[in-house]
Amino acid sequence: MPTVVFVAPYFVETTMRFVAAVARQPGVRFGLIAHEPEEKLPPELRPHVAGYLRVGDSLDPRTLAGAVETLAGRLGPIERLVGTLEELQVPLAEVRAHFGIPGLTVEPALNFRDKSRMKDVLRAAGVPCARHRLCGEPGECRAFATEVGFPLVVKPPAGAGARNTFRVDGAAQLEEWLAVTPPRPERAALLEEFITGQEHSFDSITIQGRTVWSSISRYDPTPLEVLRNPWIQWCVVLPRDISGPEYHAIHEMGPRALAALGMGSGMTHMEWFRRRDGTIAISEVAARPPGAQFTTLISYAHDLDLYRAWAGVAVHDAFDPAPRRYAVGAAYLRGQGQGRVQAVHGLDEAGDVAALVVESRLPRPGQPAGGTYEGDGYVIVRHPETAVVERALSRIIRVIRVELG
Repeated sequence: MPTVVFVAPYFVETTMRFVAAVARQPGVRFGLIAHEPEEKLPPELRPHVAGYLRVGDSLDPRTLAGAVETLAGRLGPIERLVGTLEELQVPLAEVRAHFGIPGLTVEPALNFRDKSRMKDVLRAAGVPCARHRLCGEPGECRAFATEVGFPLVVKPPAGAGARNTFRVDGAAQLEEWLAVTPPRPERAALLEEFITGQEHSFDSITIQGRTVWSSISRYDPTPLEVLRNPWIQWCVVLPRDISGPEYHAIHEMGPRALAALGMGSGMTHMEWFRRRDGTIAISEVAARPPGAQFTTLISYAHDLDLYRAWAGVAVHDAFDPAPRRYAVGAAYLRGQGQGRVQAVHGLDEAGDVAALVVESRLPRPGQPAGGTYEGDGYVIVRHPETAVVERALSRIIRVIRVELG
């Protein structure tokens, strides 16, 4: 019976779906490390948890190693150590190395986590990606801007989910940023050329270094544009057919990128652009399942519980691919104004697409505004025809409005 330990700092809903999927794997002895008190563990999960340990900082490798050693004393040797938070991937790899636990190792984990290092590796492997420079002082930023031109994208080298990422449109804006938060050697900033085109994701399963399955989605508009305009209600579309010539390049380059970065077994989330001339550029890759309800969307597209499937990969290095049966899409509802949710308008007008809705989370009056690109709620629709899904999403974001105040 394999002993598996999951590190889940906080019991947010999406994380707990992955936790439950691993805990319920047949024949698994399950341990959990968290920041939360054990009393907050959902009652339905408690019978599946053989060992629980609360820690103060699961991102600290020494703290995490101590917790793993304690659980090993209770449960026996730990055979898998997993977690879905992007910030955890390097600490998890370091602890695996310390105890000889199989899984993503330190060098590949650093390749995925450090976005500057990632692009260096990809370029060396002949994988197209944005020109970039890790800048430790203002002069390097100005030199890169002169070389590449505007607009530019500024991001932290170890960012996640587009946090602290923004666009710089000209020299004056660059100087404003440098005057407020100039980069320093100990706090460098990653500058990239701004790529125009349609942004997509390439979400995939890799088993022992071989990409065995993948899914493609399309963002409308790009996450960076959503961050720049808090009022935008945006969409993600998973086309039913992803075998066309417009996707040939990413089907080739996606696995090549993962091999170059050193992916062994697991799920990855890759963001990439298709330029107007048909060429592609990979933006960045995370060694974790996707966020923003993508795992749920893919589950609906393939009639597959991808949470459980990911657990099978994490625990047993096993995955049984399922065909793409539907087009699926999500409309992310974002509040207009500031404050808490006051009301949701237009639900009656969107009633004509109700038959396509397979899951939704509507904003509740009184809840605080989300404050992220994921917004305050979402609606997921599904249909065998991609065009039907696209029309439904357009209808939803056109007529539903979340009022804040």
